Amino acid sequence: MKITWFVYIVRCADSTLYTGITTDLERRVNEHNSEKKGARYTKARRPVRLVYFEKVVSRSAAASREYAIKKMTIHDKRALIGS
Repeated sequence: MKITWFVYIVRCADSTLYTGITTDLERRVNEHNSEKKGARYTKARRPVRLVYFEKVVSRSAAASREYAIKKMTIHDKRALIGS
């Protein structure tokens, strides 16, 4: 069975962007918005809203793409998500 990986960006309540990877987008966004799970960064910036995602072929490709997106300027990230 082949696992689908996603690279995603969520917009936090303070309008900052958070980038991550997952195999289940809906579950991960729910975790970011829950009391018990989610990234430390997003815990203080709830609620978050999914604004961008792309499918990738492997965990390695997802991690590489996440790293590339995190290195982008805010201007480039906004262009990527279309806002």
